[in-house]
Amino acid sequence: MTEPISGDVVRHATTTPGTYAAAGVDVEAGEHAVALMKASIALAQRPEVVGDFGGFAGMFDVSIIKGMTRPLLATSTDGVGTKVVIAQKLDKHDTIGIDLVAMVVDDLVVCGAEPLFMTDYIATGKVVPERIAAIVAGIAEGCQQAGCALVGGETAEHPGLLAPDEYDVAGAGTGVVDADDLLGPQRVRVGDVAIAMRASGLHSNGYSLARHVLLTAGRMRLDAHVDVLGRTLGEELLQPTRIYSLDCLDLARAADVDVHAFSHVTGGGLAANLARVLPDDVHVVVDRSSWTPHPVFSLVGETGQVALPELEKTFNMGVGMIAMVDPGSVSTALARLSARGVDAWVLGEARHRAEGEAGDAPAKGGHGGAVTLVGHHAG
Repeated sequence: MTEPISGDVVRHATTTPGTYAAAGVDVEAGEHAVALMKASIALAQRPEVVGDFGGFAGMFDVSIIKGMTRPLLATSTDGVGTKVVIAQKLDKHDTIGIDLVAMVVDDLVVCGAEPLFMTDYIATGKVVPERIAAIVAGIAEGCQQAGCALVGGETAEHPGLLAPDEYDVAGAGTGVVDADDLLGPQRVRVGDVAIAMRASGLHSNGYSLARHVLLTAGRMRLDAHVDVLGRTLGEELLQPTRIYSLDCLDLARAADVDVHAFSHVTGGGLAANLARVLPDDVHVVVDRSSWTPHPVFSLVGETGQVALPELEKTFNMGVGMIAMVDPGSVSTALARLSARGVDAWVLGEARHRAEGEAGDAPAKGGHGGAVTLVGHHAG
């Protein structure tokens, strides 16, 4: 038998005809998934959406910018990290899309931008139409909560790369803000008050640590009832992320509230995320006694012997969004948030940053002010 020359490809005939389906990609299942998700997507629309669902590109009428002096487009993209593992283990897929939208639109709104539309991307080892439709239903629900449209998306089947029951999700969003209304560090000044908006739980950050501590090392079961949580561990870990975009826009547009900046508290924790929306010469001192974190944070800390500084640089610790407002607007801002069903409170105050003050963590992204947490949590 003659050996193949180095570099040559030896081809062996297959016993069955080659097809895309035989390679693990089921186009028909993908089309079925699209048919199942149409009803959900139809609910996540705005009047500005142009064209029917299913085109090559989603279109959006931007005539809204005609009334702006200098319209700025804002864009953001994100995922939900390893929270998808919890959804997959529980075989519950209709809320992970809410988390995805929250991660994207609440990054847009921090600069004062109104989220206009989103697109999504789902990669999976095997397209199960009902599962994909459930994921998209969650994305559509999140878009409704945020007031934006879902104008398109992609579902990709990756056999051999992902297991049949595995998937990951990502999304991108676009918003718009007039340059005169742009929020951020350039507006924040000494004396401003930080107002906290309560999180719904872990949101979508720190799940690698939470899973390691509770599931791997702690050997806890997702279906086990945990007294301190008042529900099963799986229900707690899959709690959808709170979406704040409409609440933030309500504050930003209110004539009787002077908002200077927002901070979306995600990966990196409160100090690092708040510091990134502060100017270099501002230091915010946060009073831990002003709130009690959700029990899940102490559960992770106690089960895994995770020190408070590590918890605070990993999780939101119960604060999902922060507004920096003029001191004269505090009572009005709190009243407006309360009327919208948002649990909010005064978190701290901005003062001049002395030379050498570093705060508890560097500003996420490497540039910003300083934030220091003091005291002990209530309860």
